[in-house]
Amino acid sequence: MDVEAAGVDVGGTFTDVVSWNGTTIQVDKVPTSPDQAVAVMEVMRDRGPGLLLHGTTVATNTLLEGKGARTALITTLGIEDVLEIGRQVRPSLYDTFADRAPALAARDDRHGFRSARELRNFLNHAQPEAVAVAMLNSHADSREEREVADEVKGWNDRVPVSVSSRVNPEFREYERIATTVLNAYLQPGVARYLDALEQRLGRPVLVMQSSGGLTSTRGASELAASILLSGPAGGVVAAAACGMAHGWSRVISFDMGGTSSDVCRIEDGQPVVGAGRTLAGYVSRLPAVAVHTIGAGGGSIGWVDGGGALRVGPHSAGAWPGPAAYGRGGTAATVTDANLLLGRLGGSLAGGTVLDRGAAREALARLGAGVGLDPEAVAAGMIEIVNAQMAGAIRRVSVEEGADPRNAALVAFGGAGGLHASALAKSLGMAAVLIPPHAGVFSALGLLLSPLRHDASQSLLGEGEADLDERLASLTERATVEMREVLGVAATDRTITIDARYHGQGHETSITYEPGDDWRALFAAAHRLRNGFVTPEVEVELVNARVTLSAPPVLEWSSVAGAMTPGERMEGPAVLEAPDSTTYLEAGDRMQVLGDGTLEIRW
Repeated sequence: MDVEAAGVDVGGTFTDVVSWNGTTIQVDKVPTSPDQAVAVMEVMRDRGPGLLLHGTTVATNTLLEGKGARTALITTLGIEDVLEIGRQVRPSLYDTFADRAPALAARDDRHGFRSARELRNFLNHAQPEAVAVAMLNSHADSREEREVADEVKGWNDRVPVSVSSRVNPEFREYERIATTVLNAYLQPGVARYLDALEQRLGRPVLVMQSSGGLTSTRGASELAASILLSGPAGGVVAAAACGMAHGWSRVISFDMGGTSSDVCRIEDGQPVVGAGRTLAGYVSRLPAVAVHTIGAGGGSIGWVDGGGALRVGPHSAGAWPGPAAYGRGGTAATVTDANLLLGRLGGSLAGGTVLDRGAAREALARLGAGVGLDPEAVAAGMIEIVNAQMAGAIRRVSVEEGADPRNAALVAFGGAGGLHASALAKSLGMAAVLIPPHAGVFSALGLLLSPLRHDASQSLLGEGEADLDERLASLTERATVEMREVLGVAATDRTITIDARYHGQGHETSITYEPGDDWRALFAAAHRLRNGFVTPEVEVELVNARVTLSAPPVLEWSSVAGAMTPGERMEGPAVLEAPDSTTYLEAGDRMQVLGDGTLEIRW
């Protein structure tokens, strides 16, 4: 059908598409190809000239596979080793063999700036494919940084330059410099992919950011590190919309696919968004939904460790060859094989994949031979193990952050989310499970539900509070201009976030602020909630300010509907098969279909 817009989410196993023509939704799912652009072209071939909203793993894959650009770092003389020094935190406290991830700019590709002449000599020798310019105090004064960047562009204007005062103009030089180097490392590959995709498709493309908002291909190419969580963010946005539609102020999203599981806490309809993450050992301080990811999916492989214990993941069989039950040559026993043998799956999956129960049994029998268990016992053990891992991930984003999961609903999606949701929610004492319509392609649906978004930030440290609202107005004006340049639209909504801390404290507490608010009172309330105490006698200082501007999404949740009849009820044990996902009801589970087709499960 001709579409007004289509959301295409490329995952590790499947590429999902949800199309919207202004009236109806159409979904599709195809195996992800090694060149993900091929899968995107395939699903968009017959969909007319509409807008493409894209969730992509191109930045993530570039980082994980170590295939980024040869990157040079130009910084202040004397701090060239900041990437190694970092925060002097070891990757594993007790594992003496665990190494830190290697710096993305090799030592010989770093230059302490003294003069334009020395800089040009360095560049001629290094011949970098991308350059990061990040001076020591540019969060407070960016003039030297801009001058150095101009020198680099004068040397070769075809080499992309990432400037820290544009990428992340905030206090703390290590995180700012590391984020800028990461951005430079990813930039050429991301830009090539997005430019080629837009030209081949002949249609406009918007790209999902880690923050849960869409940007243009230009915006994603310039801030390549901002799309590292492009795929998971779409599902979180959709889970927030589903929860709000059914009156849940606190929701935990649970996305279980073929390779991994992602969880995120949502408060008052808004995903928790942080400005500091570590991905594959590399720091990114750009806004990102606070997703916690573990290597536990339908394709996660069961194995026996050196002590004779049964383990599951993080290695995955992927889409090709996939679980043994796929019949594509895979021989390892996976979570999908376990679910099939235990009767929790039917005979086929989305995309027309026919499941071979006999092959699943054989794989589980081989695994069981190593631990003295029959296939059914191995399958049950694998399910128990993977459930424990995923429950731990949910605790990580709730209990460990001071949020009680017992008054929250678990919004479960992904092809395998509904198979495990009930057991997980009950193990954590959660109130209910929601299985939304189109659960198997929910992250792609989330692209249609996501706003256009632009973020801007600045450091406030040492500036006091006398003219706080004036500085925030100036930051908002800058963000407004940038959003028009990058996205070509005006914002309809604005959110201001302030980081504050007690003097001498090593971390900040974020608060949502409106001009005229008592920010000290807001800080005290947030600090008590998160940390359990306040110290009124200690001075509080401002650290950073962030402005988020947004414009409405293509689709509102009110237009989303499922295929099941509202009001229909069922009790477990039972298996509910949808075209793109499967839901398992345990004994004692009670399911009812809500008005929009969402399945609500209680017990």
